[in-house]
Amino acid sequence: MNANTIINMIVRIIMRKAINGGVNAGINAFSKKDSAGRAAPQDQRNDEAPKHDAQQTRRAARMARRMTRF
Repeated sequence: MNANTIINMIVRIIMRKAINGGVNAGINAFSKKDSAGRAAPQDQRNDEAPKHDAQQTRRAARMARRMTRF
């Protein structure tokens, strides 16, 4: 292995972690959660549906990330 290959591997690892962190932050913001993990007031009317929607959104994001690896 030469130095270029090793540097590329390290950069890919760092970029993957940064992008995954950004995607997770975007999903959390989209699912209307605040920093403490509490639901927004409009989400408190029907507790089951927003929780299910947030879980489904996170699951879809995970599946999309897995599909990009192929």
